[in-house]
Amino acid sequence: MKNQEPQSTAEKRLQEITALCKDRGFIFQSSEIYGGLKSSYDYGPLGVELKRNIMTSWWTEMVYSREDVVGLDAAIIMHPRVWEASGHRSSFSDPLVDCKLCKERFRADKAPKLSPGTPAIIRFEDKGRAKIAAEEIVKEYHVEIKRDDKEITGTTVGSCGYVCPNCGSPFLSAERQFNLMFRTFLGPVDPLTEVAQAIEKGQLQGLTGQDLRKKLEQIVDNATVYLRPETAQAMFVQFQNIQRSMSMKVPFGIAQMGKSFRNEITVKSFIFRSCEFEQMEMEFFCKPGTEDQWMEYWKDARIKWWRRYANEPNNFRFREHEKRELAFYAKACVDVEYLFPWGWDELEGIASRTNYDLQKHSEFSGKKLEYLDPETNEKFVPYVIEPAAGATRGVLAYINDALMEDEIPDAKGVPQKRTVLRLHPALAPIKVAVLPLLRKEGMPEKGRELAQMFWDAGIKTRYDETHAIGRRYRRHDEIGTPYCLTIDAQTMQDNTVTIRDRDTTKQDRISIHEAVAVVRERIGKKL
Repeated sequence: MKNQEPQSTAEKRLQEITALCKDRGFIFQSSEIYGGLKSSYDYGPLGVELKRNIMTSWWTEMVYSREDVVGLDAAIIMHPRVWEASGHRSSFSDPLVDCKLCKERFRADKAPKLSPGTPAIIRFEDKGRAKIAAEEIVKEYHVEIKRDDKEITGTTVGSCGYVCPNCGSPFLSAERQFNLMFRTFLGPVDPLTEVAQAIEKGQLQGLTGQDLRKKLEQIVDNATVYLRPETAQAMFVQFQNIQRSMSMKVPFGIAQMGKSFRNEITVKSFIFRSCEFEQMEMEFFCKPGTEDQWMEYWKDARIKWWRRYANEPNNFRFREHEKRELAFYAKACVDVEYLFPWGWDELEGIASRTNYDLQKHSEFSGKKLEYLDPETNEKFVPYVIEPAAGATRGVLAYINDALMEDEIPDAKGVPQKRTVLRLHPALAPIKVAVLPLLRKEGMPEKGRELAQMFWDAGIKTRYDETHAIGRRYRRHDEIGTPYCLTIDAQTMQDNTVTIRDRDTTKQDRISIHEAVAVVRERIGKKL
């Protein structure tokens, strides 16, 4: 039996997160009883609460706490011309490359860049796989190489100027375009019926390759629509309606949260990159010439928001985009990155997009999307600052930030390891657990009375009477419940309960009648 390679720290950490999410009802593989669907996940009872709390906090910060931003909830399916104007329909595709050694499929624009002709070092995690690859290189490419354990040297970078991001191989397929938008059809007539009719009439006879594809595209084009790949475009399309109906004065913003869909080439790292995901985006329209000031404002505001709920605020940082990374119309762009188990990666992008989007939609729709300043009578097309955050990535970031192990003494004072999810109370799926010490002597009834007080107050609460009290404490530590209220014998005498803090495990005694106010106060202090 071969010795298995040790797991990397990143793989082990992701497995811990994935296991916790499944075991404790945060996130499940979609359609799991049918074998699952790649890159598709369902948010369970706790996961949906965590995601909703993150999104509610974002909405409160971006919309409710200021007067210059309003909301929008736009349709997922929009007119196809929207995606022509935005460039998605013609260019929202990635150059796709296959590694001929490890079979990894990746985006060419994200591959490690190296100068053509420089040495390429190929590495595999498994010695056996490295041996097979070395033999393949010699047989198929007739290159003299040297293999040292898991590492292969002697090859050089090809004219494309990049190598496989997985193994470092320069032996790659040609680039192919891969459409990232999901296509569907709208209307009562099935386009396949029209295709069948075209075949019967001989309209496709003699056509092959691109000519055949072009003809088929023409047949189905009238019924073709797309699932939106981002939420941003609706905010540009509805700019004028919102500005006029709400009498908004520039500068002002339009915010939207919702699902987007991308036919991702590479899905990886649990929920980090998936085909269906939720975004939290805002388009902030400002007068040309003020965009740099607003860019700095929103950079500062956004990273403060992410750090506010973190145990390790320094695990959030900025990364400025280099000029070669910018879209041709963008003036500047910066990512808010988080230190995920595999390294720093994007959590939110903040872009200075100039007035490109509004101009393109004006061009394609024939409608002028301008703003008339009521004070100066000046007409202009506003510039835009766009903070665009990933809600699903935020779930993964905050779970990783919160999931810890520590030691606490048991009833005999012996240190015991525990798993604890130190989520910020504002994000925690369950704020309070009500635990009767015994399932008798009137404790369950008293516990349900207390739980009802919290439910009436709109505070997410779990009544839990299953298993020993210590085991229940550990269960709620593991799902991030900040406070546990325990009903015991003394409760039945003086109407007081113990309140246990998740992070410190310290217990205080409080009156049942004050319980809701005490919990609200403690949660409020941490905001």
